[in-house]
Amino acid sequence: MCLNVFSLEEKMTADNAIEIKEAFQRAQKGHNNKAKLVASLKSRYNKLEDKTLFHEEFVHYLKYAMIVYKREPTVENVIEFVAKFSTSFQYDDEEDDHPFLSFIFNFLLESHKANSHAVRFRVCQLINKLLGSMAENAQIDDDLFDQIHQAMLIRVTDKFPNVRIQAALAMTRLQQPMDPDCPTIDAYMMILENDSNAEVRRAVLSCIAMSPRTLPKVLKRTRDIKENVRKLAYQVPSHAWKITLFTINMHLTMCLHDAEAVREVVCARLLPAWLLRLDGNVVELLHKLDVENCAQTALDTLRAIFTSTPADELLQNKLQLDNRKLIPLDSLSCENVLYWRALCEFIKAKGDEGDEMLEQVLPDAATYADYLYGYLKAVPVLSEEQRADFNQLELVMTKEFISQQLIHLTGCLDTNEEGGRRRVLTVLQEMLALPQTPPSLVSLLTEKLLALIPDDHRRTQTVAEIISDVREPIMEASQPMNENESRKQQVQLAEVKVRILEAKQALEDCITAQEFSRAAELKDSITGLENHRNQIIQDIAESSQPADKEIRTEKNDPETLLRCLTMCAELLKQMNIKTRMSPTISALMSSLILPSIANAHPAVRNMAVVCLGTCALHSKELAKTHMVLLLQIAQLDEVKIRISALRAVIDLLLLFGFQLLSDRPATQTERPSHSPDRQEDETPAAEDKGDAPEDSAQSILIMLSDFLDSEVSDLRTETAEGLAKLMYTGRISSAKMLSRLVLLWYNPVTEDDTRLRHCLGVFFQLYARESRAHQEVVEECFLPTIRTLMNAPATSPLAEVDINNVVELLVELTRPSQIKQLWLSEVCVHDYLAVRVCGEMLKDPTAPEVRLYAKTLSNLELSTDGTIRKDLLTLLQQITQVVKDRICLRAVEKMIDQLADSREQAELLTASALQPLDVNADGRHTNSSNLHIHRIPTQALHTHHHFRAVEMCSILCLTRFICSWRQFSSFKRIISYYQNVVKWIKICLPLSYSNVPESVAVARPSRKAKIAALEKTKLDLNALINQEANMS
Repeated sequence: MCLNVFSLEEKMTADNAIEIKEAFQRAQKGHNNKAKLVASLKSRYNKLEDKTLFHEEFVHYLKYAMIVYKREPTVENVIEFVAKFSTSFQYDDEEDDHPFLSFIFNFLLESHKANSHAVRFRVCQLINKLLGSMAENAQIDDDLFDQIHQAMLIRVTDKFPNVRIQAALAMTRLQQPMDPDCPTIDAYMMILENDSNAEVRRAVLSCIAMSPRTLPKVLKRTRDIKENVRKLAYQVPSHAWKITLFTINMHLTMCLHDAEAVREVVCARLLPAWLLRLDGNVVELLHKLDVENCAQTALDTLRAIFTSTPADELLQNKLQLDNRKLIPLDSLSCENVLYWRALCEFIKAKGDEGDEMLEQVLPDAATYADYLYGYLKAVPVLSEEQRADFNQLELVMTKEFISQQLIHLTGCLDTNEEGGRRRVLTVLQEMLALPQTPPSLVSLLTEKLLALIPDDHRRTQTVAEIISDVREPIMEASQPMNENESRKQQVQLAEVKVRILEAKQALEDCITAQEFSRAAELKDSITGLENHRNQIIQDIAESSQPADKEIRTEKNDPETLLRCLTMCAELLKQMNIKTRMSPTISALMSSLILPSIANAHPAVRNMAVVCLGTCALHSKELAKTHMVLLLQIAQLDEVKIRISALRAVIDLLLLFGFQLLSDRPATQTERPSHSPDRQEDETPAAEDKGDAPEDSAQSILIMLSDFLDSEVSDLRTETAEGLAKLMYTGRISSAKMLSRLVLLWYNPVTEDDTRLRHCLGVFFQLYARESRAHQEVVEECFLPTIRTLMNAPATSPLAEVDINNVVELLVELTRPSQIKQLWLSEVCVHDYLAVRVCGEMLKDPTAPEVRLYAKTLSNLELSTDGTIRKDLLTLLQQITQVVKDRICLRAVEKMIDQLADSREQAELLTASALQPLDVNADGRHTNSSNLHIHRIPTQALHTHHHFRAVEMCSILCLTRFICSWRQFSSFKRIISYYQNVVKWIKICLPLSYSNVPESVAVARPSRKAKIAALEKTKLDLNALINQEANMS
């Protein structure tokens, strides 16, 4: 029913009233003024003495909208109109509960248990809009409040998500955050924890009130699986979050590496809100972040703040630098030095446009080198007794953290000037050679030193000299004094002194007695004794003086060895992988690395294993020599050292392959053919172009397989990651090993191992999409994996695994659409999987897993090849004769009907549109004995649809070729078959392109025509209203 808008406006103006039916009809139009409709209908309502008829008629027309579940614009307009009209009475009525509003609430509460989900949805939506449209200070009757509360608490558990969403929104004004027993808050928290629908969780996040009780639940949603939920979780409580260590450790680390939309919310709302509470003090924010324990998180936070800060404000907010553009040494703290580093790195990343800004916050290289040297020399070295004092230990750790940030800043220096660059190199070398340099700074100092030296040869020589100075420092050698000689000299000196005293006494006696001749003799004797005494003293002094001689003494203490090995490992890490072993590296290998393998200190052994594995990457011969040693260490040493050795083994196998285990090269071998009757018990095959000897590869794979069962989670994770790399790169191809990884991924034992779960989850997707050969391996592991899960004892963790979920994963991984090479998408691995599954069902038709296999068959994406479908039909018909389970039979029969229908359609299409085409008309002979090609007539190529048919038939021929190539015994016959297919395609495709007519330009429809077409698709309630009126 169409009404004249202008006549209605005139009527509304004249009578200031409107019929209910007309009001509902007008309310459907979005461009109408709802306020005028409400005022007009309200005027009519106020004139009535008996409101009962009005109530009944109003509800009568409201029901037409309530039975529509779809969010049609007309229905939404009607719901909005009803809410505005119902709540309009509270503004001009002194009573809290108007009769009409109470009537509407009672009607809705009576209808909320309706069988129709559409009615339940509209009831909750109307209650939500009614409560939302009421004034802030509005009040309702306590009984009505309780009724609404109870009804919505029931509806938030409805099975339809949209009903739950509206019910949750309707309870927004019913929650009482200060009440610890508020049922609405309890319901909200239950939904956040348990509801499977992301939109329901988002709705609750948008309306839940923040309180100490609800905040932890909201924070937990920042780790939700859905990006929109995480985004809203950061938006909602940004004003309520307290900047605490808990907040940072649990959330900032993740959100700054989340999706772009989440990062934008954090940078635009959360961080500015925190800075606002701290009066814009970024250093104070860093203090809240605990930068010593969360340095990377703090750096990410600062980068996010700098990104949203204008360039001119970056320099205004810079730290209080002195006239040398340095922070005074006594003012350095963990927060301001990290801010300094982050600011310089951010400006440095801008490139040329940031050079001028960088000069304002960082001095020249030489000045900064002296500044760094002065601070590093002042870092104290603690003795064992001092390390027991926590305060002193904390002070040293703080100084080491500051030192690390200052060393990082050397990467921002302008080292193009040769003088400054040499000064920085000198300081770094001196700090590496100083014994008091903390071990935690050695790796970083070496990294920055090597970054300033571009040539690998110079790098090697520089580091080797430093290692030599550290391990064999120059010392002054002194001759050891003979104790017997020294004692004799002391005795002689004492005797001479006694004789001198005796002679002097005798001389005095002679002078007293006036015996001058005797006195003269004694005087000569005293002179001789004094000369003898001086000679003895000189000899003693000469013997006690050290000789001016310097010697090198080799130090083998664990601290020195660890320092040298750390520098060596950093050197090998920075070297180009193509750089061959130099004599200097060989000398370090023989004098430092290999002897340290047997050191008693675990840290030294671990670093030596790292050096050995890294060094072996540069020499295949060295890798062959020490591969067995690394394998032994991976099995026998401590866990940390075993993991390092395992990483080295995996890296060597990735680089050199399993041929590393063989001294003689072997010829390349073909990959075994893939067919449904392939042996399932095949041992894992190591594949590196056939170079590796079978026994050696087998032993390594057995060792890795045993590591997958290890109770040490780190070792298990490292092994799984290594196997994933080997399989993805094609070094090994093993269905059994892939089955082990799938079972490990689903095993409840690894539930807390986030790194393992993440690594394997990414690997499965990438591996299956890489090539069809990889999909074949996944298909081969299907049945062994299912058998293992079905036969798992009740005490095994695998008994808790959902087998249906495993089947869905393997079926999804083997879908043709997963392969990157789109032209091979018709070569379906699901065909082989279907044959295998049918064989299992025929092998034991009474087995409990028959239902699972039947469900699997219904989810497969089969190719369009007629021969394969015919064979599958035969197998399925055999299954229906032996399987007795009704559910299984229904699934199989449904699949038979689908295959039969598709086959009939294909035959009909072939009979009507396809006729023989003489491929050999040009005189060239093709082998027709093995070539079955759909023939296409020339006249069938005159339309776009026929052109698509030619393309599909060409792909079908390629499909037939690739699916059946294994049936040929000779490789020459395969090539001949392929050449015949290519010839046929070359004939068909030019015809298709040459006969496709040019497209005719079509005039675009006008905007009015588009609007008219859209209007036709919209729902109109007038038809339903008029139909009901006519029937009555």
